Amino acid sequence: MNNIKLIVGLANPGLDYADTRHNVGSWYVKLLANYYHRTLKEKTKFLGNTTTYSSLGGKNIHLLIPNTFMNLSGQAVRAIVSFYRINLEEILIAHDEMHLPPGIVKFKLGGGHGGHNGLKNIINTLGNNNFHRLRIGIGYPENCDKMTNFVLSKPLTNEKKLIDNAIKEALYCTHLWFEKEEKIKAINRLNGFRAI
Repeated sequence: MNNIKLIVGLANPGLDYADTRHNVGSWYVKLLANYYHRTLKEKTKFLGNTTTYSSLGGKNIHLLIPNTFMNLSGQAVRAIVSFYRINLEEILIAHDEMHLPPGIVKFKLGGGHGGHNGLKNIINTLGNNNFHRLRIGIGYPENCDKMTNFVLSKPLTNEKKLIDNAIKEALYCTHLWFEKEEKIKAINRLNGFRAI
């Protein structure tokens, strides 16, 4: 089993986007940093905010929230991957997923970008899609013509509660996977979870 060495929370930079659906990946990374009593700090060479924590096994895990816009996320990922010589299978990308409803969150390895511009840019920049993903459900807009407005707006209050609860469960399952080395148990638990 490959160990995860880098967790990236996809987001658009700036306060205008901080609470939008498109930034839920960064919500997860911020919660993870807080759990391990780490502060994300801007690192220009990595084009984002980053920190490192040590797992119980003594392995360093790097956290990154890119400061690039979503469609340029690959630049930040490539910078940190190159610096620390991290393999694709050692990366976990946390991102918003329209094909899952709020309250659902799933681990996945590989696959396409599903129309997500951040994932698309990472795949194109790294030349491969064989990295882990944490897919955080945000739901789908009723009107397909309003997808951009949907992801760039804040979730409704009830949706936010479901997303927050799903991210908390993802944090617990991350702990199972990385600290207790129970990857299969963590994946099965998370993939069967539905926030209420």
